[in-house]
Amino acid sequence: MSKIIVQDLTMQFDQFVAVNKVSFEVQQGEFVTLLGPSGCGKTTLLKMISGFLTPTQGRIHIGGKDVTRTPPEDRDTALCFQSYALFPHMTVRGNLEFGLRQQRTPAGDRKARVSQIAVQLSLEQQLGKLPNALSGGQQQRVALGRALSMQPGVILFDEPLSNLDAKLRDQVRFEIKRIQHENALTAVYVTHDQSEALALSDRVIVMRDGQIEQIATPEDLYHTPATSFVADFIGNANVMPAEVIGEADGGGWILDSKIGQLISRDPRDPQAKKINIAWRPELAHVTPEGPLSGTVVSRAFQGNFTDLHVVTQGQSYRLQVPHSDVSVGDEVAFGLDAKDVLMLEPSR
Repeated sequence: MSKIIVQDLTMQFDQFVAVNKVSFEVQQGEFVTLLGPSGCGKTTLLKMISGFLTPTQGRIHIGGKDVTRTPPEDRDTALCFQSYALFPHMTVRGNLEFGLRQQRTPAGDRKARVSQIAVQLSLEQQLGKLPNALSGGQQQRVALGRALSMQPGVILFDEPLSNLDAKLRDQVRFEIKRIQHENALTAVYVTHDQSEALALSDRVIVMRDGQIEQIATPEDLYHTPATSFVADFIGNANVMPAEVIGEADGGGWILDSKIGQLISRDPRDPQAKKINIAWRPELAHVTPEGPLSGTVVSRAFQGNFTDLHVVTQGQSYRLQVPHSDVSVGDEVAFGLDAKDVLMLEPSR
């Protein structure tokens, strides 16, 4: 296991700053995900950690060593690519052995290590096959096995599940977490998929425009987002402007918004009179006696819930209800618990 320390890391391409003074630490054995939309800098950051890009400024330490300008092959890291990058002319065994051969590992040790990896990843029956004879999930496991065979202290993942269908993606991501835990690896994982980040990570680093918006556990990220961007990006919260108009009886704040007056008991005090509020669609209570209401403009059946898109005075938002016979054009009334209304800074 190796600890990663990133200090004031910046990557600039001509006049474009892809990563801007980013700092964080990944503890030994921790699984951390870099999450954000396309172009936020997460892949550039991963490439600097892996050694495929040299930062414009800043330092990277892995396992107590400054590796800022160390080439990839001399770092205690292994990288799983989005495209798998398997050698098409080599069998599964050949791909798994490749790094060990480069290290001049004795044949007996190579065989033992490959056998161990094959059992761990359920590839025993595939060792003699070429990559084009494998399914997408099997190819991903071979790519993971090739990285693991080197016994790195740090394993890096560049959107490894993006080429898999939804069901297989769920299966493989749990395999990745299991393998990371069993091998006590420090892991950094890049994705734009919030469900992957929440399911896999000990902590998540949310990025935007080359900077860090928030670092938190999946639970804290979901329930107490630090910014309007995080609230909107994680779980698609309803984010809208509001104005603080006074203190509420019993604690909290009275807020005025287009959908009506609400009370927030967010433990964080508002930092200005004009703020954003955020609340999760699934936390609304749809009831005829609800103090808030709007017009349903679309509905979508999602299996265990119905997703309603609602508009009040030009403000659109979503409600997720377990079962609903509400039709498009109907008025729907609902309420929100004060503890579920979060107060955030205005969007930038």
